[in-house]
Amino acid sequence: MRSTATPNLLQSLPPISVSPRNPSLLAHSSLTSPPKRTLDITCASKRSPDDYHATLKALNSRDRRPRKSLGQHYMLNDEINEQLVASANVEEGDLILEIGPGTGSLTNVLIDAGATVLAIEKDAHMAALVRERFADTNRFKVLQEDFIKCHIRSHMLSMLESMGSLSEKPRYAKVVANIPFNISTDVIKQLLPTGDIFSEIVLLLQDETALRLVESSLRTSEYRPINIFVNFYSDPEYKFKVPRSNFFPQPKVDAAVVRFKLKQAVDYPVVSSTKSFFSMVNSAFNGKRKMLRKSLQHICTPVEIEEALQNVGCLATSRPEELTLDDFVNLHNSIVRA
Repeated sequence: MRSTATPNLLQSLPPISVSPRNPSLLAHSSLTSPPKRTLDITCASKRSPDDYHATLKALNSRDRRPRKSLGQHYMLNDEINEQLVASANVEEGDLILEIGPGTGSLTNVLIDAGATVLAIEKDAHMAALVRERFADTNRFKVLQEDFIKCHIRSHMLSMLESMGSLSEKPRYAKVVANIPFNISTDVIKQLLPTGDIFSEIVLLLQDETALRLVESSLRTSEYRPINIFVNFYSDPEYKFKVPRSNFFPQPKVDAAVVRFKLKQAVDYPVVSSTKSFFSMVNSAFNGKRKMLRKSLQHICTPVEIEEALQNVGCLATSRPEELTLDDFVNLHNSIVRA
């Protein structure tokens, strides 16, 4: 006969260390020292912070276990949530987009900071959980949608419009999120070209991905079209590393926080068409071992490409990993006809 008892995750998992609540930690660039468990005392005006037990209790309350298919890894250290919020310079009155709120641990810190939060959650059970958890505030709204498929622009413009009665209506929104590692590239591609809506985006990513996005150098195998994309639309900054031990379930890799300061359209590199520009960049890297005069010969003749490369200060035998963002922009404007 099948048991109807709710599986208790608290009984099946070992305890996790929680780093001390020390404001000076915000100045550090990495959380590498072993965190220690401490008693957390907060003001009565603030909500109770989330930790290991609170997170697992929330999952048990819905008879839920993390779903691998959704890339669910829940944050167990409230100190890191506070650092995420600080990295985005969240202030009272800000409008924040959160992707994948999970049990609401980061949402909790955002609301305590005075922000209004729009959360997008694909998992219907977790959407119901956070909707119930924050039912007592009018500064939270959750939409049960797949972020990759949702119309985020219309959602955000609607939220900004609804805040029009506020005396200090925010001109731009921000994104603060602990996103599933498996959709990080899709999220970045969708959000970075939205400088007309968001001023900055702070994401918790896989550490290897974070380093590749921010620090990849010319003439290395890690230099890819996504680096051109990121720098075209933003100024990225690696903030701090987050050890894998701070998540449930524990992933196989560490994480890191990256802040993308979005550019306005007037600050984008000048190209006749962003569509044709990124099409050219992708074509260039599709033949990464090839010289550009071969990989781009569908655009114009090899001789014309060689001349264009020399005109922008590059060698006629250049390969894609040898060109900077500005080099690609100049090359595009030389060989692509509007």
